[in-house]
Amino acid sequence: MLQISNRVVLQDDEIELSAIRAQGAGGQNVNKVSSAVHLRFDIRASSLPEIYKTRLLALSDNRITKQGVIIIKGQQYRTQEQNREDVLRRLAALIRSQGYVEKKRVPTKPSRNSQKKRMDRKTRHGQTKALRGRVRQD
Repeated sequence: MLQISNRVVLQDDEIELSAIRAQGAGGQNVNKVSSAVHLRFDIRASSLPEIYKTRLLALSDNRITKQGVIIIKGQQYRTQEQNREDVLRRLAALIRSQGYVEKKRVPTKPSRNSQKKRMDRKTRHGQTKALRGRVRQD
């Protein structure tokens, strides 16, 4: 069972985990031990609320296929257990990232004092630049 939030929980049968051999350089056990983990999670067939499903499917992410399956490969650690925890943690983070709604920005006007300060600063800057000009002899 994977806890996403207080109300959202994924059951183990919704997440498909398989052990595979890790890529890259290795030692004595590189061709014998399946320490990497391959996670597959079907968004459409899951028990996620509709808001999560629509946002995940609309997300432009290389880990999500056109069929709506999230594929995450974990081979960072040497043990299968650590890689399993890593891919589950990454899946939960991906789903959580689509769970919250950003507050709508309320446009505000600058205060009268801030406008006055800005204009004074612009005037001072303009005078400084004007003093850098050519000196005329009368």
